[in-house]
Amino acid sequence: YVDPSQSSSDDLDTFYDSFLPTNTNVTTIAASNSDDQPRILYRYRHVFSGFAAKLSAAHVDEMRKKKGFISARPERMMHLHTTHSPNFLGLNQNTGLWKNSSYGKGIIIGLVDTGITPDHPSLNDQGVPPPPAKWKGKCEFTSPRWTCNNKLIGARYFYRSPPLFVQPLIDQIGHGTHTSGIAAGNFVGGADFYGNARGTASGTAPLAHVAIYQPCTGSHCGSSGIAAAIDAAIEDGVDVLSMSLGGALHLHFADDIMAIGTFRAMERGIVVSCSAGNDGPKNKTLYNEAPWIMTVGASTTDRKITVNAVLGNGEELEGETGTGFPAIGKLDLVYPRSNDTGMSRCFDGHFNTDIKGKIVVCEGMKYLVTRVQQGITVKGAGGAAMILINNKFDGDTTFEEPHVLPAMQITYADSLKLKAYLNSTSNPTATMSFKGTVIGNNRAPVVATFSSRGPSVPSPGILKPDIIGPGVNILSSWPASVDNSKTDTKSPTFNMISGTSMSCPHLSGVAALLKSVHPDWSPAAIKSAIMTTADSVNLEGKPIEDEQLQPASVFAIGSGHVNPSRANNPGLVYDIMPDDYIPYLCGLNYTNQEIGIIVGRKVDCSEEKSIPEAQLNYPSFSIIFGSTPQTYTRTLTNVGKANSSYVVEIASPDGVIVKVEPQKLVFPKLGDKSSYSVTFTRTNKGVMNNTTQGFIRWHTAEYSVRSPIAVVFQN
Repeated sequence: YVDPSQSSSDDLDTFYDSFLPTNTNVTTIAASNSDDQPRILYRYRHVFSGFAAKLSAAHVDEMRKKKGFISARPERMMHLHTTHSPNFLGLNQNTGLWKNSSYGKGIIIGLVDTGITPDHPSLNDQGVPPPPAKWKGKCEFTSPRWTCNNKLIGARYFYRSPPLFVQPLIDQIGHGTHTSGIAAGNFVGGADFYGNARGTASGTAPLAHVAIYQPCTGSHCGSSGIAAAIDAAIEDGVDVLSMSLGGALHLHFADDIMAIGTFRAMERGIVVSCSAGNDGPKNKTLYNEAPWIMTVGASTTDRKITVNAVLGNGEELEGETGTGFPAIGKLDLVYPRSNDTGMSRCFDGHFNTDIKGKIVVCEGMKYLVTRVQQGITVKGAGGAAMILINNKFDGDTTFEEPHVLPAMQITYADSLKLKAYLNSTSNPTATMSFKGTVIGNNRAPVVATFSSRGPSVPSPGILKPDIIGPGVNILSSWPASVDNSKTDTKSPTFNMISGTSMSCPHLSGVAALLKSVHPDWSPAAIKSAIMTTADSVNLEGKPIEDEQLQPASVFAIGSGHVNPSRANNPGLVYDIMPDDYIPYLCGLNYTNQEIGIIVGRKVDCSEEKSIPEAQLNYPSFSIIFGSTPQTYTRTLTNVGKANSSYVVEIASPDGVIVKVEPQKLVFPKLGDKSSYSVTFTRTNKGVMNNTTQGFIRWHTAEYSVRSPIAVVFQN
């Protein structure tokens, strides 16, 4: 990070070059492929003023002495965190939000990811207009075989030396192909997963444009390349930025390239959607926690590819799989475990009992060996079928995976029933039958066990995650066929995977639809519309549950599950301008230099009005309680109807009295603003836990504007 105001030259590149060691010939180095030569890798103009360079520790020490130097930090590695999901979100052809938004036409979604498969049918440009005149992007494929079109309008890469035999931008692991299909894949008929979940696939904003920015070689994504990718996306003119990746946990915002880069994107009017991380269900496991980012957790849809098992005692169990199979009649059931640890032997294949021709019970957790690999081990030893059991940690989350033998994964509740049966008889048996694709699970959405949870560590006064969306067993585009039984090499290729990497682009697509209908809305207004209209109940009308099938904490679901149609007409929004974050950052006790790195200009907190975190005009509340009452204000902007009056409904968290003044807000005209104050007072009555939750809801007969409240009690 450097300060351009200290430059004696008007040319930024010359200023950057001046920080290299004095004996370095810039021209020679630029042409050199030597890894040990000091050289500039990327020059940033938007995410911050500075550059990424290959330098030794001694070179950095020399650079610190130069005028205009602010700070330096080492490279960090980041890690990567749908035929039915649009319908599950209420998006249907020729009606509703899809029709009103023209399916996202004219909106550009930029994805920072592992590359793309440019000739995938999901990227066909049928019905997609040419990119808007503002678009400045490039198509940097290195082979004439690959080209851009009106759907895929940009493709850029940000690494110096691609691995041997790997073409830049061509997705080698499928992640970027999958996320781009979720966000904006065009309509493709005949999509399926091993013949299941068959239908027409599409992204959330199927006629939006796609631009891919690849800072990753395989699954390795360097922070300098990510910064360069964000910098380019801002320059190119994207409208939405989708990033399904994250760095280290609990980073100070001034040390987090995701937070810094996305602040600059938000300043330019770009909506930023990021994955929350896959380290749940433990608390305080979030990534991408800055309040200008939409932080997205993962949940299930109401579609399952089901298998039924009937135990010898008549007990019926339901599980999931990705691959169908003929019905299996009554077979012996075995659960081979280590005598020392009690762990399943499916991990290592050292079976201490004969499994040939039997249904084998294995552990469902994937942390030692993948579930599919366990099936390969069982099949190799002669097992006829496999039942994967969940532990308490994984709870209700099960996966639809491409097993090599008849298999099913069952929930923790059903796993207990299975274990009880195994312990009740010396001759356990079972049958298994494949039931196929079933739609209509009324418990959906359920929070995925892996979805990272709050509270936020760098900013506990901001409730995170913001929202949840579909992220379990999501079918989307894939570089190659995963089904070796298919003989038709021209059929579209899709895969089903899970993660907050999948929920993030769903929300990116929703943001694109909203931006198409409401081009004048700020990123904060779009995010507010999504949050305040989110569903807090499942399809059955009961509170959304977590993986334990208990009512989910707001630290798991944030404001709830996205409801795109309602988000299109929220009535009121909590808006935040870029400068509003400066008093918030001052309130976090960041230094002037640290805030300057984030916001890209000089800041003096002694001249700013510092505010507590919870005073930011955020669409939710996170209250850290000692004993003193706390009062905050919020301002709402009318985007619904003129001459509207909203009254407040309060659901106070246990142990807290919530008082709102005034209790009625009147908006004579569209665009009018009205403020209210809310006071939280601790009572300590009936509090069984150190966290409780409630909500504030402003409503009319037509609109409901809901803000969740999280309360953490400190002793």
